[in-house]
Amino acid sequence: MTYFKTEDLAVGYNGSVLIRDINISLERGSILTLIGPNGAGKSTVLKSVARQLSAIGGAVYINGREVSKMTTRELSREMSVVLTDRIRPELMTCAEVAATGRYPYTDMFGRLTDKDRAAVSDALSKVGAAGLADTEFTSLSDGQKQRIMLARAICQEPKVMVLDEPTAYLDIRHKTELLEVLRDMAKSGVTVIMSLHEIDLAVKASDYLLCLKGETVEAFGRPEDILSDGVIERLYGLEKGSYDLMFGSVELKRPEGKPRVFVVCGAGRGIPVFRALQKSGVPFAAGILFENDVDMQAAKRLSRCVISVPAFEPMSDAAFSAAADAMTKCEAVIDAGTPVGTLNMKNARLLELARDRGIPVYNGTDELFGKDG
Repeated sequence: MTYFKTEDLAVGYNGSVLIRDINISLERGSILTLIGPNGAGKSTVLKSVARQLSAIGGAVYINGREVSKMTTRELSREMSVVLTDRIRPELMTCAEVAATGRYPYTDMFGRLTDKDRAAVSDALSKVGAAGLADTEFTSLSDGQKQRIMLARAICQEPKVMVLDEPTAYLDIRHKTELLEVLRDMAKSGVTVIMSLHEIDLAVKASDYLLCLKGETVEAFGRPEDILSDGVIERLYGLEKGSYDLMFGSVELKRPEGKPRVFVVCGAGRGIPVFRALQKSGVPFAAGILFENDVDMQAAKRLSRCVISVPAFEPMSDAAFSAAADAMTKCEAVIDAGTPVGTLNMKNARLLELARDRGIPVYNGTDELFGKDG
């Protein structure tokens, strides 16, 4: 059942539309992440959803109610917001800053009850900041401040939480902890709408993605439905490298030119070799690889010459001939140290052939570059 939705939402500034035709439909307890290049309008969409920026057209609904028609107090009980704008509260402790999230529930004097104080303590614990309760907010690092602002949002007990780049300034430990907090909140029924720069985290943490580029929405849907090979490259205009959806990693641009080195690899042993060659600008060929091998993912992005075979079958004579042909045109061979079994015995034969042909065989790039000077 739809809990949060937008209908033909158009957002922008001073009457000028930046993005139009935004149509989102989310069940309660879903996580939606906005992704796209800098300047694509992610923050503008979030501010418009949170009513901090007037929408130019269309409407936003929470549980069937139009957000634009809610009072400020009503909206604050439905939605909490953590944007990138930095607040500067003077002489306030972290607990006091977090406690401002309780104001939608306090009396006209803002007095906190025992229930309010318990909510503050619980929120600080959830974001791993219980030990900072009595610390002055302005003395914190940016990452610590981010966690306190999340605690403040949690204190509001919202039905919808809007966050703009919540993982900014956080180290990898606190990024994962924060996203785990958001996942737990989603399980409890809170609908989370946020933007992230880390595509890998967005894919792993989100139920839905909204891809923004240009004046309209590039795509909206579940990550597994809208993301395919090459989508991220097109969305971000990535020309100097590629993005691997399977592993959530960026590979830099492959070296150009004819292969100078042949890498006999497999079982993940080739990846550090590929990247070392890429850093040195040395074009290479790789093989023989099974199509489901972990090395295959990196090889096909960093080399234009990869000899592969179907998974779970012995390597064919045709693949061996293709690999041998590519290898004998190279100046050197690197043995990545892949264990040899019954299915990949032809890789051992490749190494034997290289030695018989007088092609230098090295055990890794350190040995290769060391001997070559």
